[in-house]
Amino acid sequence: MGGMRGDDREPDAMFSYVSAEQRVPTDHPLRAIRALVDDVLRDMSREFDGLYARVGRPSIPPERLLRAQLLQIFYSIRSERLLMEQLDYNLLFRWFVGMDMDEPIWAPTVFTKNRDRLLNQEIARSFFRRVVERAAGLMSDEHFTVDGTLIEAWASQKSFQRKDGGTDGDGRDFRGQQRKNDTHASTTDPDARLYRRSNQAESRLAYLGHLLIENRHGLIADAMATIADGFGEREAATLMVHDRWQRAPWRRRTLGADKGYDSFEFVGLLRELGTTPHVTQNRTRPGGSGIDGRTTRHEGYAKSQHARPRIEPAFGWLKTIAWIRKVKLRGLANVDWLFVFASAAFNLIRLPKLLPQPA
Repeated sequence: MGGMRGDDREPDAMFSYVSAEQRVPTDHPLRAIRALVDDVLRDMSREFDGLYARVGRPSIPPERLLRAQLLQIFYSIRSERLLMEQLDYNLLFRWFVGMDMDEPIWAPTVFTKNRDRLLNQEIARSFFRRVVERAAGLMSDEHFTVDGTLIEAWASQKSFQRKDGGTDGDGRDFRGQQRKNDTHASTTDPDARLYRRSNQAESRLAYLGHLLIENRHGLIADAMATIADGFGEREAATLMVHDRWQRAPWRRRTLGADKGYDSFEFVGLLRELGTTPHVTQNRTRPGGSGIDGRTTRHEGYAKSQHARPRIEPAFGWLKTIAWIRKVKLRGLANVDWLFVFASAAFNLIRLPKLLPQPA
């Protein structure tokens, strides 16, 4: 009675003839995102075939790794162990990744090792580029904004030791010590650099993350991570603008940026690349501002300055939702692929709200 065959018997097995596809509401936000992801992954199938040829067929297909990594970003899941736990009982997660309801879940270490072996800068950038291609009709190809942010490295201050093998004591008190990137390096993450955003800020072992957004909808047009130094922001901006110039050297563009980008060298490089520098003037800079009345008198300059804050929601989402404020990966290559992939995830969240809905 009630599914029991006596007091000491097990309950009858419960069967469901309703699939996960049927259980996910038709208006769930992940449905539109999954349709976009499916389309992108189909385009990348040849790249995955080439990946198999190089490293052998993995125990976890790259398509599933990418889907699971997206879920970890979308839902701010702080560890691979918790992600696997969610995949074990969450029907929505299983449906998004493409797993059967009774399919066993991977061990967290297996997932991490496969991810580290298969997901790299090349795959992340290819995924990002294909997401941007699907947003092309919504994005401005003329007006852009650039900025950078600090990404705290997964390394402690105690790991920042002298390169010559000397000692700074037990690592608890650094007062009175000269600790510079020229003489010190992190033993945990050698690519991390001691850096601070302003004279009032605390120095941290960090990287820099850079975004180029288009000014129409604030979608991310390009992204990259670099070593943290005083030139990283302008160098990254130049590389991202140069990439767009190579695709269409005849097209005139504008680039908005804060006063940290106001240098004669950077302004000159932008003009060589057919880009009008709508950079905030820094009149306190030694030698003066690289921007003068020839630029600021135009209405477009004011419009770019007005649009510049649209980059902040992207950085805010990446740092709070995607957990980019402090990455749990080490090495510039790993930080870069995660930052680029998370930028693609930001666009995927935004796109269903901007694309025309089917009737």
